[in-house]
Amino acid sequence: MKNSVQLIGHVGQEPEIKNLEGGKKLANISIATNEVYYKENGDKVEQTQWHRVTAWGKTADIIERFVTKGKEIAIEGKLTHRSYDDKDGNKRFITEVLANEILLISK
Repeated sequence: MKNSVQLIGHVGQEPEIKNLEGGKKLANISIATNEVYYKENGDKVEQTQWHRVTAWGKTADIIERFVTKGKEIAIEGKLTHRSYDDKDGNKRFITEVLANEILLISK
């Protein structure tokens, strides 16, 4: 099966943009998605999930130019996992969506 993720949510912070060697651009954002359901007794339950999103190149350019905190966006990409050692030598794990398409949603 193909590794594919599609999310629609609101941006939780201003994008973090990095310009790297060779003219490459990297953008990091977080997106909140919300689910609502009702318990058997009728109580409404809202759940928010936060997703780390990384984008490169032209997709990062679009994020830099048009995406701001609170903006509703749709992204399509793939789920990735990676690890690194922090400054104390502890192994840390990150799960993120590597975005290859973005759609700005205006209301």
